[in-house]
Amino acid sequence: MADMAAFQDAITAWAAGGPGGPAGELAGRVGARTAVLVEGPSDLAAVGTLAARHGRDLAGDGVCVVSMGGAMNIARYAELLGPPGLGLRLTGLCDANEQGFYERGLDRAGAPREGFFVCVADLEEELIRALGVARVVEIVRAEGDLPAWQTFVRQPAHQGRPAEGQLRRFLGTKKGRKIRYGHLLVQALAPGQEPAPLRDLLAAV
Repeated sequence: MADMAAFQDAITAWAAGGPGGPAGELAGRVGARTAVLVEGPSDLAAVGTLAARHGRDLAGDGVCVVSMGGAMNIARYAELLGPPGLGLRLTGLCDANEQGFYERGLDRAGAPREGFFVCVADLEEELIRALGVARVVEIVRAEGDLPAWQTFVRQPAHQGRPAEGQLRRFLGTKKGRKIRYGHLLVQALAPGQEPAPLRDLLAAV
């Protein structure tokens, strides 16, 4: 686990312009075979939580989940981790409105487009839809965030919007909240309730 975390850190440093040697060395040490590319840390938290719920040891299976820091970084990560770089199998999640970035980035790296699973808006929206608004608000209440939520929905800018959209926007209004709820919402899913993109991703690795 520590080696896989070090591998993730080495990939991030490499993508930022650092040397690739440490990532290459660690890839062999951890037996890396697949890189799961996700947009940000909340997606990473959700994937890790679902894997744990299903008794999966992703690191032990040679699977590294990588937060790219934005969809527009897909080309860089695909080149480093895919056929031109470490030669890992690439898979991951993307949002529908960013699918074009992914396709162009994967094509540029000579990596297959298959294995990337598309969320309608984003993973938070998929989780809110799967659980239902009432259940998500229960979780917000249990986490002590209900007063903040009630203040949020009273703001003129958010009135009149569908509740699913309000919740999705609320989760992104405070640093760290999306990450925390990425974990909590996945934990709250009943068996068989997992959104299709997340379920299919886990089945593919």
